[in-house]
Amino acid sequence: MTTTATPGAAVETDLDLFSTEALLDPVPSYQTLRDLGPVVQMTEHDLYGLFRYDQVRAALVDWEGFSSAQGIAMNPTANELSDGSLLSMDPPRHRAVRKVLDDALRPKYVRKVAGNIEQLADELVDDLMQRETFDGVTDFAAKLPVDIVMDLIGFPRDEQRDKILVWALGAFNYFGPPGERQLSTFPDVEALMQYLVTDATPDKLLPDSFGQIVWEAADRGEITENEALMTMSAYACAGLDTTIAGVASTLWLLAENPDQWTAIRQDPKLIPGAFLEGVRLETPIQHFSRVTTEDREIDGVTIPEGARVLVSYGAANRDERHYPDPDRFQADRNPADTVGFGFGVHNCPGRTLASMEANALFAALAKRATSLELTGGPIREPNNITRGLETLPMRIS
Repeated sequence: MTTTATPGAAVETDLDLFSTEALLDPVPSYQTLRDLGPVVQMTEHDLYGLFRYDQVRAALVDWEGFSSAQGIAMNPTANELSDGSLLSMDPPRHRAVRKVLDDALRPKYVRKVAGNIEQLADELVDDLMQRETFDGVTDFAAKLPVDIVMDLIGFPRDEQRDKILVWALGAFNYFGPPGERQLSTFPDVEALMQYLVTDATPDKLLPDSFGQIVWEAADRGEITENEALMTMSAYACAGLDTTIAGVASTLWLLAENPDQWTAIRQDPKLIPGAFLEGVRLETPIQHFSRVTTEDREIDGVTIPEGARVLVSYGAANRDERHYPDPDRFQADRNPADTVGFGFGVHNCPGRTLASMEANALFAALAKRATSLELTGGPIREPNNITRGLETLPMRIS
C-alpha cells in the first residue's frame, strides 16, 4: 500500500477496500484507513472515504451536502437502475415515499401479518434442540425473516421465494465499484426486477400485505409506479439479507464468547442490546456512497463538489475514538447509537421488525440452550456491500 499526503487535502491511498481479501476481513483495512485521517481519497476506485464514527455520522445527517439523489452505488449503471428507489432520494421527495413505507411497517400492522413472532421462535428453537446440530444461518437466522418478510411484502408463496435471497445478494454486489465481481451479478439484478414486474404484480400479491399498501399509494398518486416498484425491490433486499446477516453474526459472536452467552441467560434483558452489539461489530450493510453537492470541509480537509464519497458504517462502528475496546463483543454494551442501521433521514425502516425477530429468536434460545458450540469454521462469500455468513455449523445443548 502506498499513501500520499498534501496539507489541506485528503490523504491518498491505493488500498483496495473491494479486494477479495479485504471483503472477507475488512477490519485491518478499516483500522488503516481510520488512522490515515478524517477523510481519505482511495485512488483505486476514485472515491473519497469517511471511516471514523464522528465524520460518518455527520455526513449521514448532512443530506444537503452529502446527497443520495445521484444514487448510493459505486458505479453509474447501478445508480441509473436504482433511480426512484427510496435509497436514492433526498427530502422532500424522500419524505413522501418514506411515509408510505413507515405506515406499512408499523409494529401493530407487522404483528397482524406476522402473527405471534415469539411463538414462532419458540417452535423453531424447540425443533433445533431436538436436532442438536444445525446450520446457524439457514436453520436459525433465515427461517423467521424469510417466512415473515416474504409474507409481509406479499410475495406469492411459490418456488420463486427461495431465489429472492440469492438475487438480493447479487443486487448488493452490483452496487460495488466497476469490476468482475460487480459485473458478474447483473443476471441477479435482472432476475429480481423481472420477478417484481411479472410475478409480484398487485393482482398476485398476498392480500393486506405491505406490497398492496405500496401499490395502493401509487394508485392514489402519492408515489409513482416506478417508486412503488423500487420500494418493493429495496425492501426485498434490505429486509431479508441484512436481518439474516445480523442474527447469524450475533449467534456466531455468542458462540465465540461463551461468557457473554452465560450473561444473557442469567439476564435476558440484555438480549436487545446484545443484538445491537452484533450489528455494530459485523454491520450487515458495510457502506454506501453519497455525492457532495458543494465543497465540504471536514476537520480541515476539503472534499470537492461532485465527489463520490464512501460512507463506511462498518469502519465507524469499530472506531476506537467512539467505542472503548471496539473489537470486543460485550453483551451489556448496548450501543444504541450504532450506525449499523444507518442514521439520519436514511435510517433503516425495517429496524423495528429486524429487532423483533432477533429478540424473539435469542429469547427462545436463552430459555433452552445452556451452551452454543461451533462444530466447524463459518464460511463467508465476499460481497461488495453486505457482510454476512454463508454457513455456520452449530451444536446446542
